[in-house]
Formats: sequence, structure tokens, C-alpha cells
Amino acid sequence: MRDFLYSEIAAIHGFDNIPDDPDLAIAAGTRLCEELLEPLQDAFGRIAVRGSYRSSEANALGNRLMRQGKAAYNCSINESSWAGHIWDRLDDRGLMGATACVIVPGFIDRFPRAGEWRRLAWWIHDHLPYSSLCFFPVMHAFNIRWREVPERRIDSFVSPRGCLTKPGMANHEGSHQKEWRGIV
Repeated sequence: MRDFLYSEIAAIHGFDNIPDDPDLAIAAGTRLCEELLEPLQDAFGRIAVRGSYRSSEANALGNRLMRQGKAAYNCSINESSWAGHIWDRLDDRGLMGATACVIVPGFIDRFPRAGEWRRLAWWIHDHLPYSSLCFFPVMHAFNIRWREVPERRIDSFVSPRGCLTKPGMANHEGSHQKEWRGIV
């Protein structure tokens, strides 16, 4: 939990990144770890956590400074981050969730080219009970989110940008083994 509680925003601005509801944060974080991060690490080797839990205070400051153009923290408003990066608040439907931004070095070593993030995305889609994935341009970093009721949506800021899949899309159901074959 110590690794999850580290926040650059809080450290830079001199406050602690501590949950208001530690029991809820621990429950959500445990599910994120047991159902997503540990199986991901079992399949691909050590993962690196770039960011995860944010207190409401840290997230709100990050959002405010980003909107003012004073920092590139990329934090959304608190309400959008509940049961996401803010693990100790239920979302607007009363559901628990947790998000971590991770890098999978073993995957990057084998598949460094742009666009290959889709191989990892499809493997996760076929093997893990994720709620949402969002891939970023640097080192195949991505947010992986666990929620009590998963959305099962994959988005990317990497080419090809946009939504890879979500419920209702023709490519959502069935096996995607041809997309990820050979990555594990």
C-alpha cells in the first residue's frame, strides 16, 4: 500500500496522500491487485506502477493546476475520479473501484513499436476482469481500472487513437487470440 500512496503531487506540494476512508481504499486496492495487477505480473513479469491512489485533495489540486496551465498532472475532476484514482470514494452509482497507471517492461522489451499496445490490450481483454484500459504514448503506459461492475472498454491516446473496443462494438465478444498470440 505504501507504493500506491506515493503521490508526486502531494510530495511536491507538501501534504500527505492519505485516504479519508482507509477501509474502502484497502478493499478496492486489494481487488485491483488480486484480480488485475498480480495476474498481469504473473503473465508478463514485474510491472512498474507509475501512479495509482490519489486523495481527493491531491486529485483536486492536480486538476486545478492542470486547468490553470501551471502543471501537466492530467487529473480529471474529483467526481470523475471516484472509484478510479480516488479509491476511497464510491462512484456516482455507489460502486467501488480502483485504478493504477502501469508499465509492463517485459512487454515493452519484446514489442517496442507504436501500435503494438493493442496486443497487450487484447490479451488483457481476453484474460482479466478489467473495467477499463487507457493507453498512453510513453512506454506503452496504461491505466487499468477494476470496478465492481466492469465497463469492459479500451481507449488509447496512441495511434490508432480512440476506442479499440466497448460493449456493442462488433469486435468486443469472442476470442482475440490472433491479436495477442505469442506475447506470453
